[in-house]
Amino acid sequence: MPVSLVILAAGQGTRMNSDLPKVLHPVAGSPLLHHAMQAGRALAPERVVVVTGHGADAVTKATLAFDEDALTVVQAEQKGTAHAVAQAAPLLADASGDVIVLYGDTPFVRPETLEAMQAARARHAVVVLGFHAADPGRYGRLVAEGENLQKIVEYKDASDEERAITLCNSGVICADAKLMFDLVGQVGNANAAGEYYLTDLPELARKRGLSAGVVICPEEETLGVNTRAQLADAERAFQIRARAEALENGVTLTAPETVFFALDTVVGRDAIIGPNVIFGPGVTVESGAEIKAFCHLEGCHISRGATVGPFARLRPGAELAEDVHVGNFVEIKNAILDEGVKIGHLTYIGDADIGEYTNIGAGTVTCNYDGVMKHRTRIGKNAFIGSDTMLVAPVTVGDHAMTASGSVITEDVPAEALAVGRARQVTKPGLATKLFARLRALKAAKAKG
Repeated sequence: MPVSLVILAAGQGTRMNSDLPKVLHPVAGSPLLHHAMQAGRALAPERVVVVTGHGADAVTKATLAFDEDALTVVQAEQKGTAHAVAQAAPLLADASGDVIVLYGDTPFVRPETLEAMQAARARHAVVVLGFHAADPGRYGRLVAEGENLQKIVEYKDASDEERAITLCNSGVICADAKLMFDLVGQVGNANAAGEYYLTDLPELARKRGLSAGVVICPEEETLGVNTRAQLADAERAFQIRARAEALENGVTLTAPETVFFALDTVVGRDAIIGPNVIFGPGVTVESGAEIKAFCHLEGCHISRGATVGPFARLRPGAELAEDVHVGNFVEIKNAILDEGVKIGHLTYIGDADIGEYTNIGAGTVTCNYDGVMKHRTRIGKNAFIGSDTMLVAPVTVGDHAMTASGSVITEDVPAEALAVGRARQVTKPGLATKLFARLRALKAAKAKG
């Protein structure tokens, strides 16, 4: 059945004590909002509508960065969850199938849970997502018989018997699109806060003779983020899940508790990840690659058989082909390294193309920035770049060419040529002893005042 998503992301999140909209605080390198959108993406939704409010421009920008086809609408006044959903009605007036309401500050609802809610729609007009809470606290309670939902009772309105119920309301709800917005239009605000709440929908549906149902998920899926402490809890929960999934999928993590994944990290089977590796957004590691200890990766692709680290940094645009070796204290940015390239240590390669089986010596730098613009360095295959070579871009080094150690290369080097760009060494016998004596005398005189 077709489905559309409405994601509520209008709240300010005052308890975060931040100028940043709550849904834009990051977990695993991505805004909370992206986590909710990622879960919904698995349903292949026809439309996604994000309801913004506080920091609307920034939330809209983040929404479109994740899904350029998503729609946004502003809830100018925050008058409750039903009021927020009502803002999306004009954008979904002709939508077919179901609508699922998600929350931009609730990042861990699984796609499988949303699929279960859709499946339950075959039996119920309205489906609510519930969870059994270890400490129900002030959550709204779901009064149900089996999967048949009788009503949702807010804590402050619940009897002692109802407060003893551990089945709680997550806020996530699913219904036919036309029914959803019809019921939302009937929600009143006769409550202490004067707001319009989605929790009224099951009771309104039952008054029409329609059934309401509940799907139950683990409590950890419903974790909401309202404070910095809860943000830290969310990060911890994400990493625990991501590490477990990586191990289950055949990835070796030698010290799992020290590895940090991003929302979109992809690591292939039989890859090996050493201790204290940090994955930023946009990293793919193919099967059989190895990332050694203390590496930081973002926006890069590492192919089968490649090795990285220890203590390496790969920045956005780094593309490592098969069997590439990037060693310790090497930084790669916006560069393509073809098969078999070796960069052992202490090197910066930025804005470059390096041909297959080329060796880059220690201390090499591609001097890619002139203070205004970036320029590209191109090195052919089977070349040898001597240690401490400065390649002043734009510059090209041909196939099978060589640069001498300590060279500054400012002109193109033809294929098979050797380029030497050193200042001529001049040796002065005995001058070191005389110079040291003079310097020590000056230091002693200075000490005496």
